[in-house]
Amino acid sequence: MNEHYQIKYQTPGVEVFNELRIEAGLSSKERKAIEIGLPNTLFAISIYDGDTLIGMGRVVGDGGVVFHVVDIVVKPSYQGQGLGKRVMKEIMNYLDSHTYKGSYVSLIADIPADKLYEQFGFQYTAPNSVGMYRMY
Repeated sequence: MNEHYQIKYQTPGVEVFNELRIEAGLSSKERKAIEIGLPNTLFAISIYDGDTLIGMGRVVGDGGVVFHVVDIVVKPSYQGQGLGKRVMKEIMNYLDSHTYKGSYVSLIADIPADKLYEQFGFQYTAPNSVGMYRMY
């Protein structure tokens, strides 16, 4: 990771959060949903190049039993520099210190990002279970 990049352990602003998601090919979220959701984050990491948000990731959940890793994204023009791996290392440091025996940590992996998550010990749930979702 470039030594000039800044890591902040906070959620980014509403606008830049959504802009980075869209630029990286993730779905857009309604402004009101972001305004409600971001403050409920258990842990966040944001990486900046100057004032530009170039990477981020969050952990959400109940803080004890269930943790869900979300919004792992790196600005496309900055990919290939190990920023996604850095985001995951910071998230794993948080999880290693804040989970309990039996805590369940989940994520939904877009392909080919599943290869990144495997490096951090995440495994496929199939065939014993499968990920499911319902989007509104």
